[in-house]
Amino acid sequence: MTNSCPNRYRPDIRAGRCRRSVVPWTYRIGLRCRMAKRWTCDGRMRRAHAAAAGGLALLLSGCSLPLPQPGVPSAPASGGNAGSSAAPLALLPATLPGAPSAGAPGRAGGQTENPAAAASPVPGSSAGATVPPVTAYFVLVDDGGRHGVRFGCNDSLVGSAQPGGAGDARLKAAIRALLVDSQQPRNAYNALGASRLRFLSGSFDGTTVTVYLAGSLITGGTCDQSRVDAQLTQTALEAVGAIRADIYINGESLADYLKQ
Repeated sequence: MTNSCPNRYRPDIRAGRCRRSVVPWTYRIGLRCRMAKRWTCDGRMRRAHAAAAGGLALLLSGCSLPLPQPGVPSAPASGGNAGSSAAPLALLPATLPGAPSAGAPGRAGGQTENPAAAASPVPGSSAGATVPPVTAYFVLVDDGGRHGVRFGCNDSLVGSAQPGGAGDARLKAAIRALLVDSQQPRNAYNALGASRLRFLSGSFDGTTVTVYLAGSLITGGTCDQSRVDAQLTQTALEAVGAIRADIYINGESLADYLKQ
């Protein structure tokens, strides 16, 4: 059989006919390029090979990705800011710093309370002011100095804290604790309890405290005179921190008044 077969066919001697030749596509492209002498075909072949090689590399890289491990935080997304890391949710605070809590009474959303303004009282008001107490002295009869200072008729002089005052009011508050019904210690005796005296005025010059009383003094005997003297004198000294006390009743000194 002569070679009278058309293009892309080859003679088959055994079958006695033309059979279509099977040529690889790369060979056909190369043959066509050589026949047409076009260099662009070489570029097509290179792009085809590069695409095949890129697909194979992508497939291999997908198989080699590391598996996620439990307990290890994943890397941040590539779209985030450089240098920033996301903390686990368990470590984040429940509320933002500086934000008021949801259940705080008396606060509206977005408003914070000034602790300094809440703690400091308004000038001129007595809210939150603590008045220091004063000490009034009473007598434990025939105690012999076991619970206080021994004086007079084997008695003891003991102090008791009473509602006080500030500044000049401390002297008045201390003396009034002896002249009116006050909270005296248990088993204590007040030699001024039966008297009808009232506080007029008082002064302190830094050393001596002076107290002026008015009314009537009622005593129960000689021992009560020393008890009245001790109670008034020691209470006045303690109230202002003086070292000497001058007591006057109806304009007379306490010593002269007790002699009547």
